[in-house]
Amino acid sequence: MPRVFSGIQPTGEPHIGNYFGAMQNYVKLGNLYGKNSIYCVVDLHALTSPTSFDRELLAQRTFDMALANFAIGLDPQKVTFFVQSHVPEHQELSWIFTNITPVGDLERMTQYKDKTEKLESIPAGLLMYPVLMAADILLYKADTVPVGEDQTQHIELTREIARKFNHAFGETFPEPKAEYNRQALRIPGVDGNGKMGKSKGESSTIGLLEPLDSIWQKLRVAPTDPARVRRTDPGDPDKCLIGDYHKLFSDLPTIELVYQGCRTAGIGCVDCKKLLLQSMTEHLTPIQERAQELRGDPDFVRDALSQGAREARAIAAPIMEEVRTKVGFLKL
Repeated sequence: MPRVFSGIQPTGEPHIGNYFGAMQNYVKLGNLYGKNSIYCVVDLHALTSPTSFDRELLAQRTFDMALANFAIGLDPQKVTFFVQSHVPEHQELSWIFTNITPVGDLERMTQYKDKTEKLESIPAGLLMYPVLMAADILLYKADTVPVGEDQTQHIELTREIARKFNHAFGETFPEPKAEYNRQALRIPGVDGNGKMGKSKGESSTIGLLEPLDSIWQKLRVAPTDPARVRRTDPGDPDKCLIGDYHKLFSDLPTIELVYQGCRTAGIGCVDCKKLLLQSMTEHLTPIQERAQELRGDPDFVRDALSQGAREARAIAAPIMEEVRTKVGFLKL
């Protein structure tokens, strides 16, 4: 059975982009592969974000990300779900990999270039981010890594690191393959400015656990097809982020209604947004209610993470021991 690994950063409240881009897929793959579905809240990676150096903020966001995954239906009894820093083998393997990874390969990473353009002082962790990501994946000898297309370079580097280690120390790691979620790159920010993302601030995102009245305030002012200057002007729902959101949240009859209504000016933008809010309410309310229950039972989340760390270490420890032997560390 294939082994799947994926990590998600705790750098902000989970938003609907995280939900449709990654978290829903975790549940789906977990139903297919059970404990061979290995998911990780990558709090060590989050240290490359300046806001994450607040100790209390990092811990709370890590907890909240785990809680949100459980609230959407991810079953910690069915999958392996843990926090990255709770399994120290990640850091150990990452350090070994840094010694077979050329700096030039890391400096060519597009995400590294994009992030360092705005920094006066570049932390070494930002450069080494893809090496830790490779260690995250290879530590479990994962075959499949569900990612967005923006992670292609990092997966290719992971494959290259696996090849280099195998060549230097003997066959050890498989070369994992990316499983692309095309939808992950197509969820626009509610302000209409590119992809929804945590780095763009709250005005761009719709939180998975955000109060519905707050969501409505964002939808109410969200841009629509600029061709619809007047209520009687026909529009193109494929050029409107509200149309994109309907595809995510609404059932087929509602989608057909709003798409046809937009093209014929049979429905106005405000009414279209109200129908969207209704669909979002039906979809998000059970998740938010479950999240509220979990907030009242924090021990459930903590116990699940503790169990997940034990399960992850049970896989990682023998693989790490194999690595130590092949690298040549002294055993006592």
